[in-house]
Amino acid sequence: MTYTSQRPPISESSDQLRARIPGWGVDLDPKNRPSVPKLQYQEDLTGAHWEFPERQPEKWPRERSPEHKFLTPVFGTACPPRGLSGAIRKFAYRYSEGRAAHWLLLMAGDRVDAVENHLKSFLTLHPDNPITETGVLSEFSHHGIASRLGQKRADLNHQPLDPIIVGGPWILAGGLVYAACRALKKGIGSRS
Repeated sequence: MTYTSQRPPISESSDQLRARIPGWGVDLDPKNRPSVPKLQYQEDLTGAHWEFPERQPEKWPRERSPEHKFLTPVFGTACPPRGLSGAIRKFAYRYSEGRAAHWLLLMAGDRVDAVENHLKSFLTLHPDNPITETGVLSEFSHHGIASRLGQKRADLNHQPLDPIIVGGPWILAGGLVYAACRALKKGIGSRS
């Protein structure tokens, strides 16, 4: 059983493996293996002082894949699920880890989390600055364009798409803010 101090059972004996797999066990001679004392299982020297490790307390219901019977004894707590991205991530764990839906939903949750944090930055005194934080200025000051010309770089294939992927959402957001301000101004002007 996983997460216990017990040694897992060996499924086949050495003789059965040697008969089934040609060349199996060629490194079993201790003279050929300098790490043999380290690899020998000694019940009193396992280092485990427990039958089952002490469980970390859950401060909120944790996500768990359907493949696992229970949550691992220790788990990460650095990024608790919150907002729409957290709901998407929790929903992803309804699917097995072997299904694409599980991983696609987790990736979608990451993208939604990035958008949520960009929007949250506008509520602070120092909102995100797409010009300096994306490294666009270094393209002109540190030979960014010259390093791409005449080279066989892997990123040349998607280079034309980079401005659309990086700058597109900011331009779209700016356009929406402009349209909203214009509609608001037109609504106020028609009332007077």
